[in-house]
Amino acid sequence: MKQFHLIFKGKVQGVGFRYFVQTLALENNVTGWVRNKADGTVESIAVASTESLHTFLEKIKKGNRFAKVQHIEITESEPKELFSNFKVMY
Repeated sequence: MKQFHLIFKGKVQGVGFRYFVQTLALENNVTGWVRNKADGTVESIAVASTESLHTFLEKIKKGNRFAKVQHIEITESEPKELFSNFKVMY
């Protein structure tokens, strides 16, 4: 298991991006959370196997028809906490 701390930059707020990320997380057996930040970015903690995390990120990079991810900051580490699901935080 690996943990990715992710910061998504681009057109990622007000376009259903967090729910898009949550759907992809559930499809790829990724646990953790996603939330908007005050600076217009979206932050996420994602925990899964390395393979699942890479598949998850590739699908996010393709985006949905409303969101446009321009850059993803990725910090990889060992999981600090295990999550039972993937949720949208407010």
